[in-house]
Amino acid sequence: MSRGPAGAWVALGPLLWTCGLALEGGMLYPRESPSRERKDLDGLWSFRADFSDGRRQGFEQQWYRAPLRESGPTLDMPVPSSFNDVGQDRQLRSFVGWVWYEREATLPRRWSQDPGTRVVLRIGSAHYYAIVWVNGVHVAEHEGGHLPFEADISKLVQSGPLSSCPALCSPAPPAPHPLGFRLGNTYFDFFNYAGLHRPVLLYTTPTTYIDDITVTTGVDQDTGLVDYQIFVQGSEHFQLEVYLLDEEGKVVAQGTGSQGRLQVPNVHLWWPYLMHEHPAYLYSLEVRLTAQMAAGPVSDFYTLPVGIRTVAVTERQFLINGKPFYFHGVNKHEDADIRGKGFDWPLLVKDFNLLRWLGANAFRTSHYPYAEEVMQLCDRYGIVVIDESPGVGIMLVQSYSNVSLQHHLEVMGELVRRDKNHPSVVMWSVANEPTSFLKPAAYYFKTLIAHTKALDPSRPVTFVTNSNYEADLGAPYVDVICVNSYYSWYHDYGHMEVIQLQLATEFENWYRTYQKPIIQSEYGAETIAGFHQDPPLMFSEEYQKGLLEQYHLVLDQKRKEYVVGELIWNFADFMTDQSPQRAVGNRKGIFTRQRQPKAAAFLLRERYWKLANETGHHRSAAKSQCLENSPFAL
Repeated sequence: MSRGPAGAWVALGPLLWTCGLALEGGMLYPRESPSRERKDLDGLWSFRADFSDGRRQGFEQQWYRAPLRESGPTLDMPVPSSFNDVGQDRQLRSFVGWVWYEREATLPRRWSQDPGTRVVLRIGSAHYYAIVWVNGVHVAEHEGGHLPFEADISKLVQSGPLSSCPALCSPAPPAPHPLGFRLGNTYFDFFNYAGLHRPVLLYTTPTTYIDDITVTTGVDQDTGLVDYQIFVQGSEHFQLEVYLLDEEGKVVAQGTGSQGRLQVPNVHLWWPYLMHEHPAYLYSLEVRLTAQMAAGPVSDFYTLPVGIRTVAVTERQFLINGKPFYFHGVNKHEDADIRGKGFDWPLLVKDFNLLRWLGANAFRTSHYPYAEEVMQLCDRYGIVVIDESPGVGIMLVQSYSNVSLQHHLEVMGELVRRDKNHPSVVMWSVANEPTSFLKPAAYYFKTLIAHTKALDPSRPVTFVTNSNYEADLGAPYVDVICVNSYYSWYHDYGHMEVIQLQLATEFENWYRTYQKPIIQSEYGAETIAGFHQDPPLMFSEEYQKGLLEQYHLVLDQKRKEYVVGELIWNFADFMTDQSPQRAVGNRKGIFTRQRQPKAAAFLLRERYWKLANETGHHRSAAKSQCLENSPFAL
């Protein structure tokens, strides 16, 4: 899992009471209902970095036992955001070590006075290792910077007011430098921003509550099938009612009990963007729990969006709802000016508007899970997702140790638990560009992929490789071959004339060896917006455009056979560590970091809309839904 600069962790104020670590069980997204409330803790938090050079002064002095300002000077820090680019402190921008966050919160009186109310603290993402205190009591720890975790703080709330919540974080241990500096080493090409990157909130449930829901869907002719399994905590004596509502709020199927199958006649399927006249159709699964407790009756309500669709893979095709699907989209990063990897609604909506303008129907969450709100928009807009774990930078032999494998298995468990019900998620990716030619990789990926399939048998599993087809020891276990290549960029510099032969040969070798569909999961060229050179030279907009055109000639041949997708690297320019090879970040985006198009964006837009229009059942879809986006008259 990616380690690097500082991460973000959470703590609150003093009280003597012990609590378990991060909760096991479900990870349903906190939604308000007649039985559930939520209180967002986003905004300005008190912040302090521990610059004590590894002495962990904050732990020694127990900063979590008193207001953080009493430990020394603090900064105002917006949450969610990365802390690196918010201030003017050069030391903080590249800081590797522990930082502390604190937030005081006043809760509704009913939360503390009602013994039938359960109060949960949820951290959407704390990068990278988090320890959490509430009122001075240790309530949770979590390793991994891209997935949510929770702690039940009901007893603390009922014991007194919620006084504070400091958060601290750490990345990889810093490495010593011969001159006395301490540096964080990473094996990936993006800046390892740190902080509380996603919303932090409190939410309530009854003490007997719906803990988790798992939905899988299928189709039998014109009838949709929704298999559900519901998990309840707090009591073994309860009743469950389940209702499936269409977009107009009409009940189309219902059931009872903790598991069952709902049948939906004349089903509206969830289709990808530009693949159907009515894409991304979402039903609502309403679950109603009732239980009779000693203190009286208890009710809980939860509503889950459900898209009914199927996914299948053959030797040559990727099928959604039985129809061949071709991925034409992008790779992304959660990255932007000032906020770093911090979640931001305006930026998110802008990105989705650009995706739709581009005619993109898919993206990969390179190289880590994205915010839950991103996945929700993908469900709503019909953007197909290859959901990737933070398995990036798996380079050294020790990266394949049993300790690393165990953590990787845990992370895949957390990822599947969070994203299993999203219809937009059609495939899991367990890693990006590992050294899968090393001998330990065979057992590692065989075990990891089998584990992921056991967690979710309904989706194919892959990892993204840049190894040679003959040497890759993990490829035998994937369902789809995802290959990254950068012909005429990282080698054969400037010689675009070699791309067609090299790329066609690579595709043929992979398919002959494995007889599996192939996705060109990364390709591209670095381009500085406004640099022009004709004949094209590297870093010019003309070179990026010309390189893409050479790739497209081969992709157009092979997509008629066994290539099922192409994902450009990258959607937008993004920040990296400083190096002589990077001019203020990676410039392979087709949009700048400020989301302005380069010449290649218009090239891809024309291509993606042509690809969409080649699908016969798309034509009416584009005409009815997306006429304003398409560069063509339909």
